[in-house]
Amino acid sequence: MTYGRIMVTPARFGAGGRWAERAALPLRLVAGPGALPDAGELAALRAALLQRDEPGAALARALLDDRTVTHAQIRDALADPDAPAPEPLEAFLSTVRTRPSWVDDTLLARGAEACRTYGWDATLVLAYGSLLGGYRTAAALEPLVRTGRLTGGETVRRIAETTEWWRAVTAPGGLRPGAEGHRLSLHVRVMHAMVNHRLEADPAWDRAGRGVPINQYDQASTLGVFSTSFLLHLRLLGVRVPRADGAAVMHLWSYLGWLMGVDERWLPHTERQGRRLLYQLLAHDPPPDVNSAALADALIHAGVPEPRERALSLGTWLLGPAAMRDLGLTPRFPWYGLWRAAINLPVTHVAGRLPGGRRRLLARAERQLRHRQAEKADAQRPPAAG
Repeated sequence: MTYGRIMVTPARFGAGGRWAERAALPLRLVAGPGALPDAGELAALRAALLQRDEPGAALARALLDDRTVTHAQIRDALADPDAPAPEPLEAFLSTVRTRPSWVDDTLLARGAEACRTYGWDATLVLAYGSLLGGYRTAAALEPLVRTGRLTGGETVRRIAETTEWWRAVTAPGGLRPGAEGHRLSLHVRVMHAMVNHRLEADPAWDRAGRGVPINQYDQASTLGVFSTSFLLHLRLLGVRVPRADGAAVMHLWSYLGWLMGVDERWLPHTERQGRRLLYQLLAHDPPPDVNSAALADALIHAGVPEPRERALSLGTWLLGPAAMRDLGLTPRFPWYGLWRAAINLPVTHVAGRLPGGRRRLLARAERQLRHRQAEKADAQRPPAAG
């Protein structure tokens, strides 16, 4: 918050101390030289805790306070961006109609295609690398707690929603205006703005300790676990990620971050930038809390996308034993991660390099996902009456 011209940094910044230094060390090692933030970067990190998505906030005010926009109008406008819309909604849509000059459609297409070739391994990384790893720090968890998204059923729903969104944004043409990935991304942005608006108005919200509920700092961190650490974790599973594919994936997620209200300053345009930024964020995060353990336990016991023992083994492989203990989980021997790597190394590093290899990897990925979806449908089908 600010008093006059003096900005008071929320107490959570740097609250992790030695824990945060230890947790962020692997990222510092892969970030390369110059990973430590300078004075200007530190000031920007502190300020980001007090910054929100302003276009989203304006739309949330129009929807929840002024009542000049309805949910139905937002839904219709996201499905058809060229349809007439009331002024507050039109102002919001105008911020995403003109893309930044750096956006390259060829790179977006390559990044999306690369993501699709990762198949089932991408789903595993999203669950036990991105989501589970994101619970390790208490930084962004309080809004989840306030919205009641801690129970087992809500955990399964979150995984399903995240997977649906990921599939939509990586589908061919998924980020064209009006396409499913574009629509869902803007829908998530609006939902975040609504949650932030309600929490900021809640007298019980600890602004001095936490800053803005859904802030630029935490949005940048979330973007990092879905882009930078996503690629790092895929490589841990033996998946070959060529340099050009890695660059395209980072380009895709930088555009997605921009589309979802992340400020240009925090967009990880390259893997090196992403690793450096993610290190700086985690190194100043607070340690895990009871919410971390509750969310992690719910995810592991949900049995989606993998049963408990596989999930614990894979989490240990991707995040490390120390992270699992931080989350209140008992580390397991990482047999499942090693098994996935043993499969992926020859398939993606050898067969994937042969003529037609990319096409075969894409076909393999689709078979994997169809097979898993069929397994899930069979498990949910009620038993026949006998």
